[in-house]
Amino acid sequence: MAPASKPSAKRRPQSSPRAQEAGPGEPPPEPPLPPPPPAAPSASELDLGEQRERWETFQKRQRLSFEGAAKLLLDTYEYQGLVKHTGGCHCGAVRFEVWASADLHIFDCNCSICKKKQNRHFIVPASRFKLLKGAESITTYTFNTHKAQHTFCKRCGVQSFYSPRSNPGGFGIAPHCLDEGTVRSVVVEEFNGSDWEKAMKEHKTIKSMSKE
Repeated sequence: MAPASKPSAKRRPQSSPRAQEAGPGEPPPEPPLPPPPPAAPSASELDLGEQRERWETFQKRQRLSFEGAAKLLLDTYEYQGLVKHTGGCHCGAVRFEVWASADLHIFDCNCSICKKKQNRHFIVPASRFKLLKGAESITTYTFNTHKAQHTFCKRCGVQSFYSPRSNPGGFGIAPHCLDEGTVRSVVVEEFNGSDWEKAMKEHKTIKSMSKE
């Protein structure tokens, strides 16, 4: 007679170390959070070399933080020949700043919507425009191709800027919504937006006005 076989031992499922740490009926603990990113170096930690004393004197004289001083110098260097215009809507809910020439080239478009709202504007790259306040106060109207974003203040109805169909990567700024004191001269060019495709094809520079 063959010897009786021994019953095989049942293997218990191995639980993960995290599951073993948790008590019965408790979910496993959350994995540890990643360490925070290293803090940005302060002015004293940067290698300014022989310019350290000049830099610190400049900050004190201008009463600026390290970031504020850097922004001022970068703006001055990157936007040479430009001035900072500020403006907004009628009620003051929407305010913006924009870097552009003091001598403005204005387009007077006669397309169906521009003609009705007298939408004279100059065009700038998006990087030169900054909305200071009022994002929650802005609403947008679009029609036809929906490429142009006609933004205006919900409260007073004024359009102080928008994204034009000709330059969807930039902004069209209403010169009459700028604060006084920064515009030196204005040249107005009529644009035949009523025949938009033909006008865009024939115009040599308008497409590139939102380029850096």
